[in-house]
Formats: sequence, C-alpha cells, structure tokens
Amino acid sequence: MNRLEAKDAGFGISALICRLFLIVALFCSSRTAIASPVIVTDQGPLRGLMVSGEKQYLGIPYAAPPVGSLRWQPPQPPARFKGVFQATQFGQVCAQVALFPGNGPGSEDCLYLNVYVPTATPPPHGFPVMVWIHGGAFVVGGGGQYDPTPLVEKGNVIVVTINYRLGFLGFFAHPALDAEGHLNANYGLMDQQFALGWVRRNIGRFGGDHKRVTIFGESAGGESVYLQLASPLATGLFQGAISESGAFLLFQDYFHSIVDLKTAEEAGTAFATSIGCGDAQCLRKTPASTIVEAQPASGVAQIVDGTLLTQTLDSAFASGQLNRVPVISGSNHDEWRYFVALNEVLSGSHLMAADYPQAVYSFLSIPGHPSGNPFADFVISLYPLSADPTSPSIELGALGTDIAFACPGRNASLLLSAARVPTYAYEFNDKTAPSVFPPSFFPPLSFPTGDSHFVEVQYLFNLSALHITPTFTLDQQQLSNTMIGYWTQFATTGNPNFEGAPNWPAYTGAGGQFQSLVAPAPGQEPDATFDVAHKCSTFWNTF
Repeated sequence: MNRLEAKDAGFGISALICRLFLIVALFCSSRTAIASPVIVTDQGPLRGLMVSGEKQYLGIPYAAPPVGSLRWQPPQPPARFKGVFQATQFGQVCAQVALFPGNGPGSEDCLYLNVYVPTATPPPHGFPVMVWIHGGAFVVGGGGQYDPTPLVEKGNVIVVTINYRLGFLGFFAHPALDAEGHLNANYGLMDQQFALGWVRRNIGRFGGDHKRVTIFGESAGGESVYLQLASPLATGLFQGAISESGAFLLFQDYFHSIVDLKTAEEAGTAFATSIGCGDAQCLRKTPASTIVEAQPASGVAQIVDGTLLTQTLDSAFASGQLNRVPVISGSNHDEWRYFVALNEVLSGSHLMAADYPQAVYSFLSIPGHPSGNPFADFVISLYPLSADPTSPSIELGALGTDIAFACPGRNASLLLSAARVPTYAYEFNDKTAPSVFPPSFFPPLSFPTGDSHFVEVQYLFNLSALHITPTFTLDQQQLSNTMIGYWTQFATTGNPNFEGAPNWPAYTGAGGQFQSLVAPAPGQEPDATFDVAHKCSTFWNTF
C-alpha cells in the first residue's frame, strides 16, 4: 500500500485529519491589556501587550512574505520595521482549504510568530523557551489558535507559536523548481527552521535563554518535531523536543510515509499539468486559491530532498544520525476514536455492526466488499465485535489507534532509546477527558471519545479560539497541572521530573516504562503492558 492509498483509506484518513482544526478564529482575551515596553529586535523596535500574568507580542513577521517570485523558495529575511512595530494582533494564517464558514482561506503572506513572556523577573540566564508547532495534517491550522497562557504562567517559560507554509504551497516538488539551485520541496519545514533561527537571534531580548529552546507539537506538529530531529540543517536550533501523537504512519514497514524526491517530482509534474502549467513561471503566477483547491484531499508528503532531509525518519533514528537532544514522545490510548467520531459527524450516522467488516476493509484499503480476504478477516478477528451497540466504533478506533499511532509511536521511542537519546515515553490515559467536539458546533456522539487524538492539548493550552472550553473535574485539573509541570520542567532541565510530582523514569526500551498520564496522578505503565494492549510485537511489528 503506498502513501496516497494509505492516507485515503477508511473514511478518507487525510480528509479527516485535515479537519483536526475545523474552526479558525482569533484569540480573544477577556483580561485587561495595556501596551508593553518596547523590545528592540534585529528587525527594529516592537511593542506588544501586557496582560495579567504575561506579556504578548503577536503577529511578528519572521520572514519575508513568500509571494510572487518567493513562492517555493526558502524563506528570506523580513524587511526592517518602519518605526515601532505594533505586535498586538495575529498575522494571517497560511493559505489553506476552507472547510467550514470562518475557516481559511488564509494568505500566502503568513510567516508570523507570537511570543508569550512571563511578567516575572527572568532568571539569571533567562527563561526557558518552548516553540509550538501546530498540527493539522500539514494542510490547516495556525499558531494563533493556541493560547499558551497556562504554560507561561504556571511553568515560568516563554512560549513561541508559529505559522508555516501548508499544503502544496509548503510541500511541493517539481523539476522546474528543483533545478533553480535552492533547497527543495520541504518549504514548510524550512519555515519552521527559519523561525527557530529568529528565536535564537532575538529571544534574549524578551528575557529568554537561546540555549534552552524546546520544540514541541502535536499530530503534524509532532511529526514536524521528529522531522527536525532528523534534519541536519536543524542542528543547534533547539535543545529539547516533545512529540505528541506525531508518529502517524511512521517508523514501520506497512506504509510508506515519506517519499523520495523523484516520486515527489512525478506527482508535482502531474499536478502542474492538471492546472495547466508546465514551467515554474506559470506555477508561480497561478493564484494560491487555485493551488489549495486543486491539491489532493489525501494531503501532502514530506520529502527526502537530500539536504534538509537526507533519509527517512526510521533510518535516521536507527542509525543515530539525528540531533541528539532529550525527547518526550508519546500518544493517546484511543487516538483513532477521534476520526471515527469525525466520520460520524460528517456522515450524520454512526457505524453499525453490519457495516463494520466493510469499514475495516476500507480502512486497510482493500477494494471491494468483504469476501474472504484472509488478511482483513484475520484483522477483524483481532478486533471482534461485542454485543455493545458502541462496539463497532470502539473496535475500529482501537484498530486505527494501534496501526497508525500507538505502535509507530512506541517504535520511535524504541529507536531513540537504542540510539542513547534521553527519552521519556508516555501514554495519555484519561478516558473521561472532555470532548474536543464543541457541543455548540457538533451533535452528540453515539460513543465516548475519551482519550482520543488531540484531547491532551486542552490540558496544556487554552483552546478557546477553537471553541474548546473544557470543564475539568478536580482530578483532571490536577492532571493538567502535573502535565504542565512535566512539559515546562523538561524545557528547563531536559528532564520532566520535579518535586512533588510522580516520578517519570527515562524509557529504556523493551522492559522499560511508559508514563501513564491518568487523572489525578500519573503512574508508570510497563512497556510490555503497552505492547500487548496495542498488539505491536504480536502483530503490527511483524510485517
């Protein structure tokens, strides 16, 4: 099964992931804001906002707008400010598909970042810095949708959120473009690195420590973290990395998750032909909206271009040819329930027992109606239905979790540990976590989503811009506080452990321990327990 087939499998995998961030809305704070003191950056002076508990500097251009002749070029330095730049509102999100009213379409002029700074006096060497890379299948989302105030105020860290080019405007190869002599294909990853360069040069002026930068992200943002670990061009740009649910269809042999340049150029040539272009000039003159609307629903691939990425992630991790910084790596116990729920929302009907075999066949991208395919039938026997009416959704969620997230994520941690990279593995296990399907936008679901994809993010960020406003129990609030403590202590010292929190041991591979993030107090989960629960060694890792 190739990458595009895999990403189109079952309910349209990528089409579902593309909807991770359905609503693009501006962050709005009810707290009183006043102008901040002026900060002088290498672009010139800027002024942000002072809000109770933090200073905010929003919509800072970290690169020149990648428009016109700069489309499909590596990011270039931004213009200097004329006067004092007013960093008081978010820049536009990057051009992306408009999935719902109010979402997208964004703009090519989108390379902006936001800096959130504690009002406390910086420590002698400055605040630790955390740079958030948003998710959204590399086709939707924006940094301004995530308010990191809980991390900033409780963890005493600076948090930077960034935009980066998405879709075919961010990840695209074509022979005419690649013959121009610049870095190829992975323009969105180049943007991430360029933003990290901005942080290294400027964060000290905000009170940050440029020698203590941790990158972190979820879903496509978590995959970006892995990609930056493997990129030789990212060396020295960060000193710690946290990947949340970032191993989607990676670190295994049953799907091809990253393509080579030749394959990407062939796909790019076919795409260019489909929109009537045969050369770079035509491609750059085509409206961004045309490119976004014409790009395949199956999403975009990251590409082994030979410079930014010199090998696949599993090869880089296995060989130890990666940026050796401490890593937190993990997934959620029932990741795929999110996508089963999303299909239910979009289709208006829930999965019935009679339709379960066909759903498994579709997920595995086996054409036709179930008719005795030995592999699919064996998979169904591993995830059998019960009399519970929610069983079809629950079992399809378990199947998708194991194949797409849990086992690939464990494989990533195994490879990192074997490469002697300090690794802290986790599984998010709050089965009563508040839903991330806002009731004001979505009808009630037929089954519990629990600890599904994306839900852990609300334990770290304020997501009101995405209309996600959870009501935590006291136990869940305690878990949130502990997670914030783990994440920010890791950014401070490279080790998540802090006084008063349950011990989180480093992951030592098979025989080691995951940290089970359960309310109210996390505990240790043996690797063997995780392995058996998700059928990794017994099935999915046997291919």
